Amino acid sequence: MSGSLLRNQIYTHMKIGFIGLGKMGGNMVHRLLLNEHEVIAYNLTQPEIDTAVERGATGASGVEDLVSKLPERKIIWLMVPAGAPVDQNIDALLPHLSPGDIIIDGGNSFWRTSVERGQRTAEKGVHYIDCGVSGGVWGLKNGYSLMYGGDKEAADYAEPIFKTLAPENGYLYCGGSGSGHMVKMVHNGIEYGMMQAYAEGFEILEKSPYDLDLSAIGHMWMHGSVVRSWLLELAVLALKDDPKLDEIKGYVNDSGEGRWTIQTAIDFDVPVHVIAASLFTRFESRQDESFAMKMLAALRNQFGGHATVKSED
Repeated sequence: MSGSLLRNQIYTHMKIGFIGLGKMGGNMVHRLLLNEHEVIAYNLTQPEIDTAVERGATGASGVEDLVSKLPERKIIWLMVPAGAPVDQNIDALLPHLSPGDIIIDGGNSFWRTSVERGQRTAEKGVHYIDCGVSGGVWGLKNGYSLMYGGDKEAADYAEPIFKTLAPENGYLYCGGSGSGHMVKMVHNGIEYGMMQAYAEGFEILEKSPYDLDLSAIGHMWMHGSVVRSWLLELAVLALKDDPKLDEIKGYVNDSGEGRWTIQTAIDFDVPVHVIAASLFTRFESRQDESFAMKMLAALRNQFGGHATVKSED
């Protein structure tokens, strides 16, 4: 595995502070270390710090300790949940940073909030780079797709980090503050629609009168079909492990990116039928029994005498 991870030639080895060592953050630190960057790692809980140290990082006892172990021009990557945790870490960092230092927010923050954060840090002379990250748990091996915005000079300075984390041609400076998180937001909105289309298509096949091998069909589509994609590959993997998906409950959460995409589309007067429908389908999946579906059945019964199914309760 390490051979593929070390494929990119790195021209500059950097020293970076990294806050947030969850599934994504921990693997990103691992990839940086394998490519000979120095990482000062901090997390709210100690086991994740210990794991990073075992892999070659230097542990930090807190934000101030982390900053003290970085060179004159500091880069700190935040990989924490969107919202208050990002602001809390920025507030904790700013008193210890100097003009020219760089904070990179790699979480799924709302792009308008990222614009505001960029303005707030700029008042202290500190650069805020908003970086959308895609790749999930596979990013350690395959690399992460990175889309980022903010001050161009600061982004260029941090480029060796982006180059290491991404596969070839897998990172892009998008523009001014907020642009990286906007691009990632739309990326996730598209993902919602693609996932919904795959889900509905496979359900048609599963309900058909034929004894279809859904995994084999998906695998075949991956070779030359216009619907081939990484999401399809993941669907095939899931079907191989559990052909009827008996071990999975049909309950689907959303991270907020789909909601932000729809709100932004409304702000820009852009119709997004597919993305909106896919988001509301996720809401429907969380209802054990939908009152709206009951009302539909009742109305059909009232005007057309269509049969209803009695509740088991």
